[in-house]
Amino acid sequence: MAPPLLSLKNVHLTFGGTPLFEGVDLQVLPGDRIGLVGRNGSGKSTLLRIAAGLVEPDSAERFLQPGTRVAYLHQEPDLSGYDTLLDFVEDGFPEGEAPYRARLLLGELGLSGEERPAEISGGQARRAALARALAPEPDILLLDEPTNHLDLPAIEWLERELARSRAAIVLISHDRAFLEALTTKTLWIDRGRSHELGQGFGAFEAWRDELLEREEIERHKLDRKIAREEQWMHGGVTARRKRNVRRVAELAEMRRQKRDARVQQGEARMEVSAAERSGKLVIEARRIAKRYGDKTLIEDFSILIARGDRVAIAGPNGAGKTTLLKILTGELEPDEGSVRHGANLEITTLEQSRETLDDTATLSDTLTGGRGDSVTVTVNGRQRHVASYLKDFLFQPEQLRSPVSALSGGERARLMLARALARPSNVLVLDEPTNDLDLETLDLLQELVSDYPGTVLLVSHDRDFLDRTATSLVTLDPAGRWREYAGGYTDMLAQRGPLKGGGTAVQPPGKAAAREARTADQKPVSPGRAAPARARKLSFKEKHALETLPARIEELEARIATLGQTLSDPALFARDPNAFTAASEALSRAEREKAEAEERWLELELLREELEG
Repeated sequence: MAPPLLSLKNVHLTFGGTPLFEGVDLQVLPGDRIGLVGRNGSGKSTLLRIAAGLVEPDSAERFLQPGTRVAYLHQEPDLSGYDTLLDFVEDGFPEGEAPYRARLLLGELGLSGEERPAEISGGQARRAALARALAPEPDILLLDEPTNHLDLPAIEWLERELARSRAAIVLISHDRAFLEALTTKTLWIDRGRSHELGQGFGAFEAWRDELLEREEIERHKLDRKIAREEQWMHGGVTARRKRNVRRVAELAEMRRQKRDARVQQGEARMEVSAAERSGKLVIEARRIAKRYGDKTLIEDFSILIARGDRVAIAGPNGAGKTTLLKILTGELEPDEGSVRHGANLEITTLEQSRETLDDTATLSDTLTGGRGDSVTVTVNGRQRHVASYLKDFLFQPEQLRSPVSALSGGERARLMLARALARPSNVLVLDEPTNDLDLETLDLLQELVSDYPGTVLLVSHDRDFLDRTATSLVTLDPAGRWREYAGGYTDMLAQRGPLKGGGTAVQPPGKAAAREARTADQKPVSPGRAAPARARKLSFKEKHALETLPARIEELEARIATLGQTLSDPALFARDPNAFTAASEALSRAEREKAEAEERWLELELLREELEG
């Protein structure tokens, strides 16, 4: 076996109270591809910084092979003192080495190199830091969340670049697909200890669960042994003191082991506050377009979103994903086309930016809205103490009065989730929800999205998350237009197909393709016989309903608005109870009729699409 390029042995480190590391080991051999995994707060980033020589532990044996070049990707790079991004990247090269790869890698990451650090976004700074780490072709690459702020094309490019690299790699990432594609070893940091698996991340979760199960069995055995020894002690140890001093000492040691054992932190538990069920039609967009100056972000895009759909939007940064999401939810108006919402929509949004969190507010005030001394939050109609609710999201009771500014990125993400999920909703809008979440919390979020009884709209660059949650994916087709494909990210790749000559591609429509496939499965055509043309057409009654229902829905919407305004008069009931009752009944009837009309229109519209192929 070749000697290690980098070795860390018996790392100990304590920040204040509970030790962060109690004997952690890391060994990097030539050609290694190590996935460094663990929960948020377990010390993954700190260990990477110790490996890079940037943090001094309390004690450790650190060995770096002489002449080995190490490159470390900072999560928050410092670009101060550089005139351009090219200057920043070139400064990462050893003295006397020609930085020819600097401009090449910046171009691959969508940068020219002439950008000024004071004028760029956090995502652009992150890309420049990635170019600086990769460009000198080091012997060891230490990468802390390299896919953060990267869009899907950039993530796939980085995946190919790292696969070709001759460097040994130690990698922290929440992107399962990225970890599975690149890693050949896995190092798990758990409760201050390290556990190494000689396989990639694909085998990690089953192995981790097996270790935790064995640990639980050992803990149960220890509890039973302590109970037996305590029973013996109560039987009269005094008469046998000299003979059994050793046995008493062993019992004390077992009690110490149980007291000092660091039990794994519980799993996050999430539940969403469900509102009244929406109508079957949730959103209908017809031929919408959006432009900013000379740049067209959206052109001639249409979509029907029904109750229960989980529609994902993915694509390059700057392509208009968030703009499309805001148009669909009514936050932005399209330049052309129309967007219509169904009945009884209660929309809750989890923003990509954490800027809506007030850094000076406490965690309690963030959830209760700062309502004086209120310490409860309403979730699914039940009053819950804020401390109990925050515990579901892995916060400790002592953090209740801590300011938001003291939270880590992962904790801020969990607090945003806690606040969003406490609001009643039947439409959940998630803009980059996976940022800064650890793998266990990601698992829970995937289950929540998959089981959510309403409709979900989400934007994400996480391919595994898209595959696990989306029923359809909206992305740019090879011609540069937004298009809907059935299924998740992998399904989209299969449907979109390879590029053909002339810049076009095989472009089967998403839901239509799925319907055609089902139809083909149900009615196979005999060999040698042409498939008969569809004889089915919309009846006169169906055509008439399809044409007249939109006007009827608008009429009902106007009536609902009028009745709502009437009932908003706080003195109406006292002044005229009969008028109040009549208006209430009329409002319920109009809302019911509107929901039925929307459902009928949606059925007819889907039938028309299917018959027209």
